[in-house]
Amino acid sequence: MKCSKILAFRKFAALLLGTMLMVYSTAMAQDTPVFDRLKNQFEEGRVFSATFVHEFNDTFTGEQQLTEGTIWVGKDQYKIRSGGNLMVVDGRVSRVYDSSKDRVIVSDYVEDEDDFAPSRMLQGVDDTYTVTEESANNQTNIQLVSDDPFSVFLQVTIFVDENGYPLRIEAIDQVDNELITYFENGQFEPETSETFEFRFPEGVEWIDLRHDS
Repeated sequence: MKCSKILAFRKFAALLLGTMLMVYSTAMAQDTPVFDRLKNQFEEGRVFSATFVHEFNDTFTGEQQLTEGTIWVGKDQYKIRSGGNLMVVDGRVSRVYDSSKDRVIVSDYVEDEDDFAPSRMLQGVDDTYTVTEESANNQTNIQLVSDDPFSVFLQVTIFVDENGYPLRIEAIDQVDNELITYFENGQFEPETSETFEFRFPEGVEWIDLRHDS
């Protein structure tokens, strides 16, 4: 798996977590502090899981990239399975199994160098966005627009069902690239010992890029 794809996976997962928090702050409760119930979902060991199709459209080159698979997002870790590839990121280490090259790549995960760190999303990354909301036909469209030149996305639109679960996320970045993610079978579920387990075949090449290895 190329480094660019690994970074894209990280960005995608953190975008999901951030927009999930935005969704629930609007859809779950009007009489509860914005992040209290959101944080409780994760503090109580719940994980959001869903199957997804992620579409990246490069407006300059016209290139389109598609990724599909299953994702699990927790408080400060996430896992993505796409085809035969697997990525698990916690607060310290990133582990990637690349099935095409039959190898595992392990590297340090430095939160301060990751603009998409899940914990930062939990701390309120959406504060720079102006939020508007429209509801019709059992669906709510939440639009977030930022004038901050340092925001990764200029605009994010989240489409959720009547239960507050995301159906689709559309985002426009600072250079007008379009990212669209479709979700199916989304749910919150209790975290178990197997949720973020990193499994890979025996005998694969192991590449450890950690500084203290």
